[in-house]
Amino acid sequence: MLAPAHRYRSDDEDSARWAGFPFRDGDIVISTRSKSGTTWMQMICALLVLGTPELPAPLTELSPWLDWLVEPQDAVYRRLAAQPHRRFIKTHTPLDGLPLDPRVHYVVVARHPLDMAVSLYHQAGNLDRVRLSQLTGQTVPAGPPRARTPVGQWLSSWVDREADPRAELDSLPGVLLHLSDAWSRRHEPNVELVHYDDLRADLGGQMRRLADRWGLAVSPEHWPDLVEAATFGRMRERADRLAPDTLGVLRDRRAFFRHGGSGQGRDLLDAPALARYRARTAALAPPDLLTWLHHDG
Repeated sequence: MLAPAHRYRSDDEDSARWAGFPFRDGDIVISTRSKSGTTWMQMICALLVLGTPELPAPLTELSPWLDWLVEPQDAVYRRLAAQPHRRFIKTHTPLDGLPLDPRVHYVVVARHPLDMAVSLYHQAGNLDRVRLSQLTGQTVPAGPPRARTPVGQWLSSWVDREADPRAELDSLPGVLLHLSDAWSRRHEPNVELVHYDDLRADLGGQMRRLADRWGLAVSPEHWPDLVEAATFGRMRERADRLAPDTLGVLRDRRAFFRHGGSGQGRDLLDAPALARYRARTAALAPPDLLTWLHHDG
């Protein structure tokens, strides 16, 4: 097993919680940036592993976020130890912050950074900051929330903002650090990269590809029901069971599955801002990754 090269920490996450985690043969670790298809991939894993759209527990219980500080580490470890099936575990930590075990499958979901950022903006407005502060032991914000910058203006500043990619993983440099690291490992037999837009275009085909890679056998007669259960609309209907919120952090669980579309970020920027985005990404990531990420090929 390769030890992590980096430790990633924020107010509510700490990748050190992976240290000493007792992996099993066949475990699946879902490593994504925020709002890049994390819950979607958790649901796909649940359907492929369990073979039924009727999940035996809420998705966040079946697939806990191991790094999240709002739940005690021991409780997460115990819940995973009690699971008899192949486990699928959520993290927002890049692969270089995780123990890399050859018995374990790692799947990284990538989304166009501008679309991811727009979803992140709307997600921020759906968070109960007071509740989140209480759960993580932070100072509770005082007074009413400040008026939010319009999304187009915010997105343009997000593109331009300089940030330490290891300290601010949801910044543009942070997103491309996460994906560049995964891209460099894409030929390893236990690392799989999945593009969000490929899930939108051919959900059934992508699910079958993952099942084959992970050695998961699914009866042919079950495929239509499993694919239907993984569609965005069906997941939104089941938000109470699927949204990652057992502790009341979200104001509206259905709003977590807001839209799920592609291209919205590019539509919000004018030509100079798009040119700046292209120049910044070219400086932050290898060209073959960007061709794949932007679906330019």
